[in-house]
Amino acid sequence: MHHVLDARALNRATLARQLLLERAGLPVLDAVAHLGGLQAQEPQEPFTGLWSRLRAFDPAALDALLTGRRVVRTHLMRRTVHLLTAVDVLAWRSRFDTMLRQRVVGTYRRELAGVDFAELAATGRAVLADGEPRSMGELARAVADRWPAPGPRPLGELLIAALIPSAQLPPRGLWRTKAGVRNLPLATWLGRDPDPLDPDDGVGRTLVRRYLAAFGPAATADLRAWSGLAGLPAAVKAVREELLVFRDERGRELLDLPEAPRPDPDTMAPVRFLPAFDNAILGYDDRSRIIDDAHRGLSVAGERVVLVDGRVSATWTTENDTVVVRPLRRLTGAEREELAAEGSELAGFLSDGESACVRVETT
Repeated sequence: MHHVLDARALNRATLARQLLLERAGLPVLDAVAHLGGLQAQEPQEPFTGLWSRLRAFDPAALDALLTGRRVVRTHLMRRTVHLLTAVDVLAWRSRFDTMLRQRVVGTYRRELAGVDFAELAATGRAVLADGEPRSMGELARAVADRWPAPGPRPLGELLIAALIPSAQLPPRGLWRTKAGVRNLPLATWLGRDPDPLDPDDGVGRTLVRRYLAAFGPAATADLRAWSGLAGLPAAVKAVREELLVFRDERGRELLDLPEAPRPDPDTMAPVRFLPAFDNAILGYDDRSRIIDDAHRGLSVAGERVVLVDGRVSATWTTENDTVVVRPLRRLTGAEREELAAEGSELAGFLSDGESACVRVETT
């Protein structure tokens, strides 16, 4: 019989792995690596995600990593834009090639019918060989004479999100900066091509371990939901003897690293403000450990949420440098006070110290 972990035990383990139970003193680069990247299609959201996870987080540190090419914005997990270390991008990207291509084709199957992908990739690389960053649309229009039928959106997404491993360049993603998306091949931006696909799938085994370190205990369905990869059963099987096996209350098998933290379920969990699309929620197939099924759609819709006692209990936004919190349930007086205090700190962070205003609305 395997030990059963209830929802609260899984919640506290998730918070610990996600650096949300206690802010960590890690350097920003190490935090991004530990988390396996941060979802980043909304360019400013990773700053809030790191502020909620790290002690004394300075946005300038992340800016320096982006401009210094040690952290990269690129399409990877689930074909969404993530912020990852350059080391991980180069090591992992080839393992995601098939999934990225399949997802683009699944969206634009009719438009891309008859397109020779190898020829398209070679043509796109030739255009980008001049070293000039381009948007998806600009690159698509540059090859449109050869492939006029699909239109710029399908061609651009196929080229940038799948066929040519690419980085979104700064100033996109810098603190308090608005900038359009400009892309260069990873080989140009980072100085070398991603590692070739490993026939022994050592990358797959690494992804299993890294996922569990940041998200475990978890089921293989959760691993698929985070990565978007369907072909990891062999990697899981290869490392299974290294892992502990638990069950959740529904009887699902959960895998975990022996040395990873699994705090006492009664451990106090502080209020934490999460950015839009935070992987602490989206990194699972079964998200019930952190969000009620009734509110599951909030994270997919891009709502920013607040954890109270470790669970999604409110949404938040900003209005004129004021953090506005809208509870999803009735909060106790103590919870409202803690929420207001953390919200005030967040207001100061987001306004560079110009505001400490927070408003907690009634249910």
